[in-house]
Amino acid sequence: MSSRVPNIERPVLGGVVAILLTGCADSGLSELASYAERVMARSPRSLDPTPVIRQVDRFVYRAGDRRDPFVMDDQAAEHAAEQAVKVAQESRPSGLSPDPLRPKEPLEDYPLAALRMVGTLEQYGTRWALITSPEGTLHRVREGQHLGRNNGRITRIEPTELMLTEVVEKQPGQWARRRASLALNQ
Repeated sequence: MSSRVPNIERPVLGGVVAILLTGCADSGLSELASYAERVMARSPRSLDPTPVIRQVDRFVYRAGDRRDPFVMDDQAAEHAAEQAVKVAQESRPSGLSPDPLRPKEPLEDYPLAALRMVGTLEQYGTRWALITSPEGTLHRVREGQHLGRNNGRITRIEPTELMLTEVVEKQPGQWARRRASLALNQ
């Protein structure tokens, strides 16, 4: 192969080289140089004095041998448990009443009328009711669980209905059982 470039390609090659060299021309450098001269000609501004930093006395925290105020010790925990039982016994009159120490379940935040039964399912011999809350969240409940604001305890789940027993206050301190149900919404 010959290292010579054909005659037609020489003018094209020369044009490409000329264009590339044009890109290296001094187009905006004069403007930049004049701006730099103007900035350098300005008189420098005086700086604000350095603020005085006050010396702070050193503090050493030495509470390692003291009790943590956020953790209840054994004696305080025992006293709190005794007080809770005492309050529960005093507030519960003899006879029927809801258990104030029982943790509330999520569906007890809603009135029974706001809940909707949308179906049932059976799994490993346990029948579950499918309940939707007013926000549209689907909950799965079974017999023995609670729902509604009147301490309702689920007693039976049928394919089309959920039965429960509510404990309602008739008069201050007097409680009564009442049957209620939630029918399947179709």
